[in-house]
Amino acid sequence: MAKPYSDALIADGPLLFISGQIPLGPDGEVAGDIGGQTRQVLRNIEEILARHGADLSHLVKATYYLRHISDLEEFRSALVDTLPAGHLPTSTLVEVSGLIDPTYMVEIDGIACLPKVR
Repeated sequence: MAKPYSDALIADGPLLFISGQIPLGPDGEVAGDIGGQTRQVLRNIEEILARHGADLSHLVKATYYLRHISDLEEFRSALVDTLPAGHLPTSTLVEVSGLIDPTYMVEIDGIACLPKVR
């Protein structure tokens, strides 16, 4: 699989810093697999971006926290399926020993470059 990130990007606009998002859906449920959790976290980020007039294509940097590096292939697949086609933010991925809730398999924080208001 091709790498699902960019080596570098230039950001030219106001920056939005997004705190770590967890895989908690609006109904309070957490998906049972890494693919579902990754998609939910990205939906949560997408909602934050929308409140600021942006979308996932404005995400320029993401940090991915995985509980199990063995989930990497399924995580990357969900990531590529969810991000806009051709958009690959810069990123850092780390395996962590735990997250705030033991059912969480992934957490993502990010930086977005908001559209300039003209």
